[in-house]
Amino acid sequence: MSNEKDTNDPTADDPDEPPRGGVDDSSPAGNGEDATRGDPEPDDGPANEPGVDEAADSDGESAAGPDDEDPWDDGVVVDDDGFEGTDVVGEGPDGGRNGDAAEPADDGDIDELGSTVEVEGAEIEDNPDEDDLLGGLKIDTTAEIEIPDRLVDQVIGQEHARDVIIKAAKQRRHVMMIGSPGTGKSMLAKAMSELLPKEELQDVLVYHNPDDGNKPKVRTVPAGKGDQIVEAHREEARKRNQMRSLLMWIIIAVVLGYALIIVGQILVGIIAAGVVYLVFRYLNRGSDAMIPNLLVNNGDTKTAPFRDATGAHAGALLGDVRHDPFQSGGMETPSHDRVEAGAIHKANKGVLFIDEINTLDIRSQQHLMTAIQEGEFSITGQSERSSGAMVQTEPVPTDFVMIAAGNLDAMENMHPALRSRIKGYGYEVYMEDTIEDTPEMRRKYVRFIAQEVAKDGRLPEFSAEAVEEIILEAKRRSGRKGHLTLKMRNLGGMVRVAGDIARGEDADYTTRDHVLQAKGRSRSIEQQLADDYIERRKDYELQVSDGYVTGRVNGLAVMGEDSGIMLPVMAEVTPTQSGGQVIATGQLQEMAEESVQNVSAIIKKFSDENISEKDIHIQFIQTGQQGVDGDSASITVATAVISALEDVGVDQSLAMTGSLSVRGDVLPVGGVTHKIEAAAKAGCDRVIIPAANEQDVMIEDEYEEMIEVIPVSHISEVLDIALEGEAEKDSLVSRLKSITGSALKDGNVSGPSNPSPQ
Repeated sequence: MSNEKDTNDPTADDPDEPPRGGVDDSSPAGNGEDATRGDPEPDDGPANEPGVDEAADSDGESAAGPDDEDPWDDGVVVDDDGFEGTDVVGEGPDGGRNGDAAEPADDGDIDELGSTVEVEGAEIEDNPDEDDLLGGLKIDTTAEIEIPDRLVDQVIGQEHARDVIIKAAKQRRHVMMIGSPGTGKSMLAKAMSELLPKEELQDVLVYHNPDDGNKPKVRTVPAGKGDQIVEAHREEARKRNQMRSLLMWIIIAVVLGYALIIVGQILVGIIAAGVVYLVFRYLNRGSDAMIPNLLVNNGDTKTAPFRDATGAHAGALLGDVRHDPFQSGGMETPSHDRVEAGAIHKANKGVLFIDEINTLDIRSQQHLMTAIQEGEFSITGQSERSSGAMVQTEPVPTDFVMIAAGNLDAMENMHPALRSRIKGYGYEVYMEDTIEDTPEMRRKYVRFIAQEVAKDGRLPEFSAEAVEEIILEAKRRSGRKGHLTLKMRNLGGMVRVAGDIARGEDADYTTRDHVLQAKGRSRSIEQQLADDYIERRKDYELQVSDGYVTGRVNGLAVMGEDSGIMLPVMAEVTPTQSGGQVIATGQLQEMAEESVQNVSAIIKKFSDENISEKDIHIQFIQTGQQGVDGDSASITVATAVISALEDVGVDQSLAMTGSLSVRGDVLPVGGVTHKIEAAAKAGCDRVIIPAANEQDVMIEDEYEEMIEVIPVSHISEVLDIALEGEAEKDSLVSRLKSITGSALKDGNVSGPSNPSPQ
């Protein structure tokens, strides 16, 4: 059997074994059958490779070909103790590699992974009360919670994604995870490296190529053997240098003695001795150049490698060749010593994790596709101006599992072919933002807090009351009735802030009071800005919260994700100069402009007057540079315009939010909890929200006594509540009802699960 067959056909010895990524686990340089599957005992022949069982077949053909000199044949022998009987690609009894070592971690039943909470010295009630925020868990502090050892068991809420990761780890499939930041993508990626089958890890060595210095040779050996090979080469080089140094000084002594005693020309002797010295120095350098470069060292790696290449530049991701300022004159660094491995090479046999995958430039994504498809990738200089661009190694193994992650916009700038490869050879997973609030999930949240305390290592344990307050905040941040948020990173930040406050007070435990303080201190930048805006408006009397004003309505909006703010809307009707128009100002974005057009349809049908002879001006007050994005101000705009047309005042102690259909139905919007709290802070007594959002209201206790929440389902109800004067109001409401009706007769107003927050 020739080496060419072994190199190009990884299934030559076992036709039933499918190729894995197109890469034979023998050396990509073509090291032949004996280097991977043959007798592990070293051969006495001249082709014995240091640290590898055999470098060539019994016929003496080297890895480089039958007519080429083997660049590794230098007579260096490495002790094979500890590696006897090891097959790099051997088929295991379970279909994996390397026999028993190929068995995956014992992950038990997938349905049971991470599904229970173990407690010490406490019990779980059989039928916990719905109001029990601990889910029936009887504990005093989080110190009583037992934390799972494996990361996959610590994942909270992402049941579907967790199961996909387990399946993908068993089958070595690629995965793309898309979802909001902080939902557990990186944690699942790290967990996958623990679940991967424990294949035989490999070290990668790069050797000098005597035929072409710009094309270094590559060799893979079992993990831990690379260090031995390099050390053996260094020891051999040291011995050779010692012998050469001894020989050099003997020759110099002879030359000087001959020149001084026999010839009598000491100057000639000194010159000759200098020449001898330079020759030996050059020979010593050539000996050092034969020491291989340990490119990838997995000697101390116990589990599958995990490499986070998020934000990595091309060289860090794909490998690079360092620049050599001394490229000639005998001072240059050998090319193989300047080769640097990339993340794709270090992740061989493990996991390569890339978050924000769309930020990779197109060229890097194309190279990544090649590495995934071929299972190997040569290293070359990534800078065209560098001397390293002339160097290109033989292919280096890249048999990794890739986990690509990103937000929803990540798919827009992602190379379609790269996504196709992931989808074709793996899974796509959407990370949920919320999960149903059940006793079991509440118990998992208790464990989550215990995990955060344990990971930090410096926080006092949380009392049961403090845990309950954290779970209440998780319910509130979900924005949906009967759900808990899965943005665990933000929630974990509040846990750490509360723990820091308790630690600063030298408290034995983190209490509910510490959590309440943390909620104030861990406010987002948007919330701090919103509070500052509200205070400034009070100073300049830009905020009105009492009396009746024509054409002015207190709208509500959300800044960021969790910060409500009051947004007044004003309307004015004027004679037109060139046909009736609806003119809206205030940095309106596309969706907001469309909502104004929808409102104008109702206004045109509602008005008894010929509005083609009038212009309707709508102004969103103090929207800032961000403008208005969303349609949640629709009922606000409609109320303001109708008030201006009919010259009827609007109650300024009232705020409102809601989308509006062209038939007058009030549709659900996002962020109602934050908007209600903003109205309360601004001094309003009442707030109108869509009836469909009533189940999503989870305001803080301090605001419940400050403001009345009024759910509505039709614009006629809004006018009935907001406008001044009973006679005029009744006339307007009845007229509006007669012309609009309701498109939603059954009263079930449905909207998106995560509607626009503006």
